Amino acid sequence: MELPRKRILIVDDEEDTRDACTQALKKENYEVVTCSNGFEALERFRTDAFDIVVADIKMPRMSGIELLRSLHKIDPQLAVIMITGYADVDTAVESMREGAVDYVPKPFTPDELRLVIKNALERQHLLQENRALKEALRRSVNAGEIIGESEPIQKVRQLIDKVAGTDSTVLILGETGTGKELVARQIHQKSSRGNSQLVVVNCAAIPADLLESELFGHEKGAFTGALRRKKGFFELADGGTLFLDEVGDMSVDLQSKLMRALQEREIQPVGSERKVYVDVRIVAATNRDLKDAIRRGTFREDLYYRLNVMPIVLPPLRERPGDISLLADYFLGKYNADLKKRVRGFTPGARALLESYPWPGNVRELENAVERAVILNEGEMITVDSFSQLSSEAAPASAAAGDGAKEVNRYPSLKKVEQDYILEVLQATRWNRKKASEILGISTVTLWRKIEERQKDIKE
Repeated sequence: MELPRKRILIVDDEEDTRDACTQALKKENYEVVTCSNGFEALERFRTDAFDIVVADIKMPRMSGIELLRSLHKIDPQLAVIMITGYADVDTAVESMREGAVDYVPKPFTPDELRLVIKNALERQHLLQENRALKEALRRSVNAGEIIGESEPIQKVRQLIDKVAGTDSTVLILGETGTGKELVARQIHQKSSRGNSQLVVVNCAAIPADLLESELFGHEKGAFTGALRRKKGFFELADGGTLFLDEVGDMSVDLQSKLMRALQEREIQPVGSERKVYVDVRIVAATNRDLKDAIRRGTFREDLYYRLNVMPIVLPPLRERPGDISLLADYFLGKYNADLKKRVRGFTPGARALLESYPWPGNVRELENAVERAVILNEGEMITVDSFSQLSSEAAPASAAAGDGAKEVNRYPSLKKVEQDYILEVLQATRWNRKKASEILGISTVTLWRKIEERQKDIKE
């Protein structure tokens, strides 16, 4: 199906300028309409649809900037380009301050006009995509869905829907940072217990000698510092869900007491002879290989089978690269709002790097990287330079990712991925540095520096 042609409205009181613009743009198959003044343009705009308006700043009766203000009252998102015969900074800055996306100084060549139009249309398309994506992500998050459209994530969603309607125990397996707690929350929210309490316990973060009293509670005087009776997490989650994160780090002795609590649905507070019945659904998670832990004697086999009634395995981010852009855009929107920033998006080069990097720290590492980039970013777009720190962090992040990340070492560094991508763009543009820098979203000076860095690395 043939796509509709882009419609451009040219507004200028000089007939020669209108004719020149029309001839230049019709060669690119744009549909062009012209008006000789701002009042005529406003009337035409109210009854017709245009993708871009190109208007002269210096016009009688209504100036281009006055027209710009009136157009934006009708459509705040409209892309307006200004033509000025006064190539001074003050005029250009004023038009941009009022909301113009760009300007062209007279005299201009047809190629210069076409390039400005092309850039404005690409920016407009990017903004529309970002708005649509953010709205879709907002609906997704508000609906309690996990972000991602890859096949592995779709399977995870299907499993969540199946287990949510039951009271079966669920074991969530996956590397650190893959979103195990988010899955646990989805299971709880979609279950019949969704209106009750979800209690989250990080078993690795609580000292082993305190974890028992935290889980099962204690009586006054049960140990030094027990000044009053305290309910444990099991009692606090009564009627709801108890999420035991990093359950693989629990001591073997405590595992036996957890096993008994799961079997009998009863707990015994520390220092008490009484037993307390609890109605709790258990969701557990770990980044450890529990079968290997069983072989080493650090995890009880009977507890494993009691927890592993319904297993859900979360894929690492490197196995679902198609979701990286979705997640990055979501985090960009989140931190734009949190930090009161107005970063519009990622350059093609930055996006390519995000999609190529192995993310040993998974979704959590990606979120941290985007947050840091938003904080440090000084322009409208996040560039490849905003993620230069990732290569130096790859090794420690890989170690933190657990046993499942041992194979990450076979991936190239971020610097190598960046250099290969830059070389690919340079070859595609026949080493036209200006064109390559536009595609990469970096300055020609930065591109030159990166070429020199690559040559230096090759020599070393």
